[in-house]
Amino acid sequence: MAYIDDPQTQRANLKYIRESMREPMLEREDEFELARRWRGGEDEAALHKLVRSYTRLVISTASKFRNYGLPMGDLVQEGNVGLLQAAAKFDPDREVRFSTYATWWIRSAIQDYILRNWSIVRTGTTAAQKTLFFNLRRLRARIADTSTGRLSDEGRGKIAVALRVKRHEVESMENRLNASDRSLNATIADSSDDSWQDFLIDTRPTPEVVVRRHLDAETRSRWLDKALSELSPREQIIITRRRLREEGATLAELGRELGVSKERIRQLEHRALSKMREVISENIEAPADLLVEP
Repeated sequence: MAYIDDPQTQRANLKYIRESMREPMLEREDEFELARRWRGGEDEAALHKLVRSYTRLVISTASKFRNYGLPMGDLVQEGNVGLLQAAAKFDPDREVRFSTYATWWIRSAIQDYILRNWSIVRTGTTAAQKTLFFNLRRLRARIADTSTGRLSDEGRGKIAVALRVKRHEVESMENRLNASDRSLNATIADSSDDSWQDFLIDTRPTPEVVVRRHLDAETRSRWLDKALSELSPREQIIITRRRLREEGATLAELGRELGVSKERIRQLEHRALSKMREVISENIEAPADLLVEP
């Protein structure tokens, strides 16, 4: 649904449009002369005259996008930004009319503004999606089911081919255009006090789960401490360095530190793990759940 300005804004917009339409049209040579004066000498008066003469082009372009639910005044202002960008980059030596050159800049500025503000969810992040966003309504009006206004699978396929996008992208964009942003604080119905956020699923663990996990961690820690206490000092070093650190030491590193071979470290580690399993098995049914050999 299109945005409706308040009466004061409507009068201001109408006054601006009337003043813009009174600006005289420029001849080809006049355009080029004003552009050269601006590019060569930064003549602001020349820039102002060039831009004012084509404000009507901005208004005409903006009016084509007024059904996207955004204020007409904002669309015109964004179009004026595009017009100024065109004036800054226009090269009269290429013998192209300024109106032809500026049309692309004006349209692009307005479309970018619509994509940024049409929804709080970013729409049209790629060139193909932008094309789909601005052409889907027009194409859907031609081939949609007149009774439901919805596209059939065949219709989505035709649009996908015409705009060179995937079928699922057409369906996704159709759903986006049919939906509207809704505050999570809004009530689900006029007769209800429940808001939409009341129905959001909380994926965080419940307090009971948090407490249970904490207690389980403490229990496992006690079992490990008890099992480690049954090991010799050298075995404790090997298990701690190899198994209880984020980046375990290699057999070669421990062998150099303890003055034995890699094979001897492997044997000591295996024996230490066996001792620990015996201690832990007295408390749990599956020691492998706690300590697993590589």
